[in-house]
Amino acid sequence: CNSNKEQNAIEGTWRLVSATSTEKDSTFSTFNPKTKMIKIINNTHFAFFNHDLNNGKDSTTAVFSGGGGSYTLKDSIYTESLDFFNNRQWENNKFEFVVKIKNDTLTQKGVEKVEKLGVDRIIIEKYVREN
Repeated sequence: CNSNKEQNAIEGTWRLVSATSTEKDSTFSTFNPKTKMIKIINNTHFAFFNHDLNNGKDSTTAVFSGGGGSYTLKDSIYTESLDFFNNRQWENNKFEFVVKIKNDTLTQKGVEKVEKLGVDRIIIEKYVREN
């Protein structure tokens, strides 16, 4: 019963408002205020989309990325199975996070590790619920 309440709380559309990454002994912001990223979570799947705020008109800053897949949520452990991503080398990996929801804010913290790309970092992302 408790798990269902948490799962219902996580469902919705979330907008990224801050992000940090820690690699080795360095922590830095990875949040770009010139882009907008949303994450959509339903009862079985998640999807995320990120694009620049200039409608792609400036080729030097134009960006679009998107991905998604299935997820599990057990207590505060949220595990994403990334089945789709525009950078295909990230696909077919699982990423485990601890999630906390307080009021309209979702915080997720965990490890992004993709051995074949040399990626191994701790990330913390904060989202606010979109209405």
